[in-house]
Amino acid sequence: MYLADQHTFRNYRSIRHYLLLFTLLAQLHLLFTSPMFGQGTTPPANSLWLKGNTHTHTLNSDGDSSPEAVVQWYRDHGYNFVFITDHEYLTPVGPLNATYGKPGEFLVLGGQEITDSVNKKPYHANGLGLNRVVMPRKGTRVVESLQTDILNIRNAGGLVQINHPNFGWALTAADLKDLRDYTLLEIYSGHPLINYLGGGGVPSAEEMWDSVLSSGKVVYGVATDDSHHFKAAVDVSSLARPGLGWIVVRTRELSADAVTDAIASGNFYASSGVELEDYSTDAKGISIKIKEKRWSKYRVLFIGKGGRVLAESVANPARYQFRRNEGYVRAKILESNGKMAWTQPVFIK
Repeated sequence: MYLADQHTFRNYRSIRHYLLLFTLLAQLHLLFTSPMFGQGTTPPANSLWLKGNTHTHTLNSDGDSSPEAVVQWYRDHGYNFVFITDHEYLTPVGPLNATYGKPGEFLVLGGQEITDSVNKKPYHANGLGLNRVVMPRKGTRVVESLQTDILNIRNAGGLVQINHPNFGWALTAADLKDLRDYTLLEIYSGHPLINYLGGGGVPSAEEMWDSVLSSGKVVYGVATDDSHHFKAAVDVSSLARPGLGWIVVRTRELSADAVTDAIASGNFYASSGVELEDYSTDAKGISIKIKEKRWSKYRVLFIGKGGRVLAESVANPARYQFRRNEGYVRAKILESNGKMAWTQPVFIK
């Protein structure tokens, strides 16, 4: 009886070792073959899609309208949240939420645009969710000065968004690769003077984004209004109007923490007019379902390391299967009248 029990125990122990080995191999397989969603997070169950703007100005800096009028515009035009980011000023959002906020539908969030410059070139960064005003560094070297601004934003509890790198042709892709500890890069803006498409041998903001991603940095692309002008005007060609660029976050609820966490994790897409019905990624690939508009046609580009176009699709849903050599994969959706959307990079481990 003792010998039989000992034999049974040895068999059990062997089976247990095989199970442990199998579990370990399965975990290693997932580690080296699964893509990252954002920074390794997964979309929350029963999550919401919430539309918002992260770059907005009022009369408290250089906008033409009161905070009340600005907030009401976004609420009345179907947005779920808006960050007020006046230059060197934290516009109080408590009173605005008391009047215009609505649980589960609309929220005003605080922030600031830090307005720095070196040799008369403008370097701007948003601090989203700051707990105090951050004054610009005003240094003599670009990367050093902006890096200090980034550190000060983070120390004040803010999420860092580098704004319009081609405004004044101020920032280069090399500068953006040298900078550390920022989360967001503005790749599209409704402001008419920020040169987001590049030109004259200077890359677009989106091409700069690919350079940053290809260097191994995890940075998410945002589209914004950078809105300043809400009042009617005859000549609008030089005005920074609202409603031109936004992000759509996927999160569990409409709250300051949930929205900020979703943005920080890359759980959002950016848009200048294209809407998505759904976006999903798993160990095999990416699927994008477009909310089609009548008379519009769509083309989806899947883009990898170095800005290389990996595949194109005119199907809806558009699907991409990972090949495991892309470095990262992001999608750009183009609409036949010039509108676009951008998903965040999925890094292939």
